[in-house]
Amino acid sequence: MTDRDRHVRVRIAPSPTGPPHVGNAYIGLFDFVFARHAGGEFALRIEDTDRERSTAESEQAIMEGFKWLGLDWDEGPDCGGPHAPYRQSERSDLYAEHARMLLEKGAAYRCFCAPERLARMRKAQREEGESFGYDGHCRDLGEEEIAAKLAEKAPFTVRLKVPEGGQTGFTDLVRGDVSVPNAEIDDQILLKSDGFPTYHLANVVDDHLMEISHVIRAEEWISSTPKHVLLYGAFGWEAPTFVHMPLLRNKDKTKISKRKNPTSLLWYREQGFLPAALRNFLALMGWSMGEDREIFSTEEMIHGFTWDRIKTSGPVFDMQKLEWMNGEYIRATPPDELLQRILEEPYTTRVDEPAEKLLEIVKLIQERINRLADFDEQTNFFFEREDYDAEELIPRKQDAAFTRDVLDAIGRKLGSVEEWATEPLELAMRELADELDCKRGALYMPLRVAVTCRRVSTPLFETMEILGRDECSERLGIAARKVGALVED
Repeated sequence: MTDRDRHVRVRIAPSPTGPPHVGNAYIGLFDFVFARHAGGEFALRIEDTDRERSTAESEQAIMEGFKWLGLDWDEGPDCGGPHAPYRQSERSDLYAEHARMLLEKGAAYRCFCAPERLARMRKAQREEGESFGYDGHCRDLGEEEIAAKLAEKAPFTVRLKVPEGGQTGFTDLVRGDVSVPNAEIDDQILLKSDGFPTYHLANVVDDHLMEISHVIRAEEWISSTPKHVLLYGAFGWEAPTFVHMPLLRNKDKTKISKRKNPTSLLWYREQGFLPAALRNFLALMGWSMGEDREIFSTEEMIHGFTWDRIKTSGPVFDMQKLEWMNGEYIRATPPDELLQRILEEPYTTRVDEPAEKLLEIVKLIQERINRLADFDEQTNFFFEREDYDAEELIPRKQDAAFTRDVLDAIGRKLGSVEEWATEPLELAMRELADELDCKRGALYMPLRVAVTCRRVSTPLFETMEILGRDECSERLGIAARKVGALVED
């Protein structure tokens, strides 16, 4: 059967041992896109065989994070499916059964080596400069010796019996043929002494029983794939098609890590990155839309997806570029929808403010923020009078006396404005600049600081319209008193 003949079934299989990792989301995106492009199924499987570190809270966070990102699965622990259960901790009997199958075939063997012996072996190999690999001590134990140890209830693991000669290879859909001498493949443990499977056994058994057609994962798993190919062969099963995606990397080309880049998917949600923007960014990490396009929707990616556009070089996870891209998505979002997103998370403490006022503020701030979590910081002055130094009111090359006179003139001019709206306000200030024979910047700057408490703010006259006549008058009075005190000193 060729890859084209296969009905596409893919899976993402995170371990619930911490917050959902952005690297899992990156692989999950390609699973999702490929399944939707091919009309196949996308499954979520929870690999929770690490009993000490796996938690229900982490599993819940993983599912919430993936759902927030828009990676909707067709089968999983929350919605079931034809290959349930979808938690490995609920499939233990399957792994034990399949380990017995390998033992009966002679494709695996029991290893009774104590941890102390393995530690001594590792130490000796390290001192000799050799790579670690099991030395096969229990590989050829006789049946009587095995029976005696079992009678003694000696603890054991089950190891795969890797062929001693030849090579094991596979064809990666984007990287081509990969082959490794069997001498370099360790007799890896399949079943631990506590009866729980290792990643290798559980992964292969589950992928086969769940009829996974394509295994899409990060390139760091390439070295494990020959072991999996051997396992498929030992069971007499057809292996899936393998795709190893490039790793996400820091700017120094090291694997992305929380020491240099935020790795929790929930962090990106908390900071106010839009799901569509993050999906677009993650897509660019491993794939090209062509024609040098950087902004494209997930729907466009699904429609035009092909594996030959995968980039195998290590992509740099550039936070500045992600922020730029998120800003582009923010600016392309209808203001009422953007407000809804801000209120739903929420990204603001101002949820009780009138919706009409918040919407007008969103329209102004939309051009200035790259994260929704910046909303309060950028707009706090709309709701509270912030403190500032009187010197902030004084334009460059001017003094406190000039600023006092300008603020006084502004107050009088604004008092004559009949309609408190953007255009009349701006016209009045232009007229005042001509009357005072001063540059508009020397007029606008003290006015901006007076009404917004900042030198950099949202558009001045639109801001004044939202603040209203009374509030602006109050703030101008405060500014006049501040600068007046400087003149008196």
